[in-house]
Amino acid sequence: MDRFARLVSRLLRVPVAFVSLVEEKRQILPGLFGLPEPWAGSRTLPLSHSLCRYVVASGQPLIVPDARADERLRTDPAIEDLGIVAYAGMPLTDADGTVLGALCAIDHEPRTWGEGELTDLEDLAAACSAELCLRILSARSRSAQKVLETARAAAERARNHAERLEQEAQTGMDHAELLLRASEELAQTSGLEDVRRRLRDLFVGAGKPTYVGLLVAGEDELHRVPDPDIAHAVERAVLTLPADAAFPSTQAMRERRTVFVPDREAMVAGYSPEAVGFFDRMGFATVLCLPLWGSRALLGVLAICWTKRHEVNVAERATLTAASGYIAQAVERALYLDERISVARELQAAMLTDLPHTDHVEISALYQPAADDHMIGGDWYDAYHLPPASSGGAPGALMVTVGDITGHDMHAATIMGQIRSMLRQATLDHPPYSPAAALTALDTACSVLPIEAGGTLVHARLDPTADSPDWTLTWSNAGHPPPLIRAHDGHVTQLVEHDILFHRALGPCDRTEHRRRLPPGSTLLLYTDGLVERRGHDMYATVAQLVDLLARLGDRPLDELLHRISTRLTDPSPEDDVVLLAVRTPVIAQR
Repeated sequence: MDRFARLVSRLLRVPVAFVSLVEEKRQILPGLFGLPEPWAGSRTLPLSHSLCRYVVASGQPLIVPDARADERLRTDPAIEDLGIVAYAGMPLTDADGTVLGALCAIDHEPRTWGEGELTDLEDLAAACSAELCLRILSARSRSAQKVLETARAAAERARNHAERLEQEAQTGMDHAELLLRASEELAQTSGLEDVRRRLRDLFVGAGKPTYVGLLVAGEDELHRVPDPDIAHAVERAVLTLPADAAFPSTQAMRERRTVFVPDREAMVAGYSPEAVGFFDRMGFATVLCLPLWGSRALLGVLAICWTKRHEVNVAERATLTAASGYIAQAVERALYLDERISVARELQAAMLTDLPHTDHVEISALYQPAADDHMIGGDWYDAYHLPPASSGGAPGALMVTVGDITGHDMHAATIMGQIRSMLRQATLDHPPYSPAAALTALDTACSVLPIEAGGTLVHARLDPTADSPDWTLTWSNAGHPPPLIRAHDGHVTQLVEHDILFHRALGPCDRTEHRRRLPPGSTLLLYTDGLVERRGHDMYATVAQLVDLLARLGDRPLDELLHRISTRLTDPSPEDDVVLLAVRTPVIAQR
């Protein structure tokens, strides 16, 4: 949010800008620039000092050249207390179109707002609204955890009640303890395997089941979730059951109710010979199958089996049914997380470029995702050969790119894939393959197409130099951390030349490019900010560490070099993903 405020200040050349969210009794400022204390420290303003409330009330932009001359605003205390004279505010909305606040620009002098300035402010407000929508969706995804915490409190109350009725705890199982353990253990699960693992030790006491199975509903079948640590004969024998199979578990699925099979006679009378044979082989005598209900649909079935006949009285059945509710909540959350993680991993894997094979230079890349599986990154690398200079000739120059799309979600990863493909196309469509020309074309496309893209990148080309063992590096930098070049003697140079980052709101710009000779044995290192920028650390000090590491370790094989750099500089549980790409020119030119 502070970045949006800084962009407004820079684009509109105003001393004060902020992102405001208007509540019933106050105005919150999640993003701000130039606002004096005490307002900046508290990030709040009273509604008496809020011009943004007029934007929320009307749902329309508020453009004021001079608030002191405005009939509605001239008595507003914000004019004197905050120095607000000229004001321009654009609505910020959620996914339903509800106006939440405003993105505003403030000047201390009277000002006529230009049409281009208001268009820039409107574009930034649209990008800011999209970021707010993503944060709202992320908050909703955490609601499942709050539901589990509520369930834990309910389990505690159930335990207290059970302790007052100890005479009913003769069923062989401490019902309250089961509910408490279920709420505590299952509140911390992170996936289906974890749910299955915790089920193993959930049921204790004299009436402990011989086997507790978790089956997840598919379209027309039940899939058993195997124990990730212990091999069970049950799970080896039957992993999948068609929905129409005459088994107690599938009956519970079809009829959406609890199914109890007290003994073998009931099994023979009610189910198929295949089911009877299976339960005989497993040595089961009593079976209880409980449907697992999610918030919207049936998720699966919990199968509880005993090898000795077991009487399940009303109190025990009620307890097991309550426990199945906690299990269902954990399964629903696990399915959601597993799907998110699976999609994220597939998306991340799809975005990793296969490095080109070349006999001329060494090349290696490393991608390290953030520790949080849900932090799907927008970092990427790319490397490919340009078309050969002549038909049937050797591959052309090598293009390399490292970039970082703003955001840490599925949207950022999707935009990253689009930008990577667009930049490849822009490069190949603009012979003689100038990095700056390709970036300029990308800027132009992003300013026209409905792509909410923003971020940084370095785009470079490596060409062998005629009649020399040297190579030529040509690059253009859109606001990205500076590439590093290590000479064969260990000296490291930072390539600090750069242009502004790319963002739709900034529009097209004429990108510049730079050239540098790379003597034999030179190593080019590109990286993303996740390597050097993290909370509580000085980024420039970390870059200095990186320079020192490259100087000392730069003669090692590239795979080992990247691994050592990543190990030394990244946290064990990094908050951001990291990309490293290295290219080394041959010590003896190969032509």
